[in-house]
Amino acid sequence: MTKKDYYEILGVPRNATQEEIKKAYRRLALKYHPDRNPGDKEAEEKFKEAAEAYSVLGDPQKRATYDRYGHEGLRGEGFTGFTGFESSLFEEFADILGSFFGFGDFFTSGERRRQRAPQRGRDLIMEVEVSLEEAAFGAEKEIKLNRHEICHVCHGQGLAPGTRPSVCPVCHGRGQIRNQHGFVIITRTCSHCGGSGEIISTPCSECRGTGLTRQKKVLKVRIPAGIDDGARLRIEGEGEPGEREGLAGDLYIIVRLKPHDFFVREGNNLICEIPISFVQAALGASIEIPTLDGSSEILKIPAGTQSGEVFKLKGKGIRDIRGHGRGDLIVRVVVKTPTNLSKEQKALLRELARQMGEDPDAVDRRIALKYKQKIN
Repeated sequence: MTKKDYYEILGVPRNATQEEIKKAYRRLALKYHPDRNPGDKEAEEKFKEAAEAYSVLGDPQKRATYDRYGHEGLRGEGFTGFTGFESSLFEEFADILGSFFGFGDFFTSGERRRQRAPQRGRDLIMEVEVSLEEAAFGAEKEIKLNRHEICHVCHGQGLAPGTRPSVCPVCHGRGQIRNQHGFVIITRTCSHCGGSGEIISTPCSECRGTGLTRQKKVLKVRIPAGIDDGARLRIEGEGEPGEREGLAGDLYIIVRLKPHDFFVREGNNLICEIPISFVQAALGASIEIPTLDGSSEILKIPAGTQSGEVFKLKGKGIRDIRGHGRGDLIVRVVVKTPTNLSKEQKALLRELARQMGEDPDAVDRRIALKYKQKIN
């Protein structure tokens, strides 16, 4: 029977690049994969044809021979057709061929290496609450961890002292299970032994075969000056231990700021509110303002200050964590209205109002009049 032209099978011109040939094969392999077309003999045949065509055209040397001599030239070099999946094809298209069957391993004609690679330990995350002072100036905090540690009895092997692992009864020590789907032979990791080919028959009594035990550990963590709420600190190697001598994971500390009684933080600035009297607002005053570092600053309140006005004390805020100076202390004044006035005090205020042209007993229509004039 006359064989089809390989370029025709892949649907590419004879001058197609290797990348174009690869993409064409990938498209056909996805379309006609047996797992997408169960029981469809025609799709299975097209899948085989595409694989055979790519095994030739995807190899520059075989492609040159085919371009010059056709199928006969390939037979002269010992190529009699495509009867299965070559190892190079498995590795190049393992994502296509393996994903349909739910296996993450490569398709291979031989056995995979039984020893599994070291695996990095899991990262840990915990929150640490710090005061505004600790965040502003830095501090050393003591934290308590409850995490897994390598078992001190079996040293992470999971075996009872003096015992050895047994050969896995499912894969018989190969670490893999072989399955055949039509003309495709697939290998997958043995789920019973996890691919190691061995199982623990006599587990360690301390860790029950896991190689790990739960332990409490105390760490001292340096909180850098200027750190803000929600910032993360990474402590390398203080996470869960790795498997099979793999590296330990990392510990991530998430900083949470406690609310402060007097200051509120906004970026590197500090904000506070101070009450002043009507007299201080009207005549002006000097107010002593506390700062976060325990010292104080004298703030001059000018005469005629209104409630809600803001004043700034430069450089009295939080130190920038990157070393770019310090923020400011923002002071917002709130004029407090006096209550429980004596008769004499009320009389003095009435006299003040009279001198200012005000009648405290009359209806003040100025705001309503101003609004009416604005809308008319």
